[in-house]
Amino acid sequence: MAVPSVPASASNDLEQAMFAFVDAYNQAWEAAANEHGLSTAHACVLGRVENRRGMGELAEELRCDASNITQIVARLEARHLVRREPNPEDRRSRQIVRTPSGDDLYGEFEDSFELPRVAAANLTAAERKQLTTLLRKALPG
Repeated sequence: MAVPSVPASASNDLEQAMFAFVDAYNQAWEAAANEHGLSTAHACVLGRVENRRGMGELAEELRCDASNITQIVARLEARHLVRREPNPEDRRSRQIVRTPSGDDLYGEFEDSFELPRVAAANLTAAERKQLTTLLRKALPG
């Protein structure tokens, strides 16, 4: 489901531009995911398991219930895109890692998710550096 481009609460040009960019980003992410038979959540999880990750760690990082991660991982596992392996530090727990097929599919997904590259290409090198600095400064934490 797409978020409206400019919500009624956007009160100034900066807020409107931020909402418009986030909306475009979300729509591009969803389109790239759909192109590869993934949901947005599946693409998100697949991108975060390039290296071993615990299910609880994923749930916490994505701010969702662990049962959601379990379902997403099960679907990705059924497609042979990820596998569960014992945690080498705690054999009682499992970690998720992408398979070679998952690596290939995620690489294709990243190639088709062009919005960040297209947006950056519209800026000069100095503008990209400035925008990077400002975005990092604006984010909490």
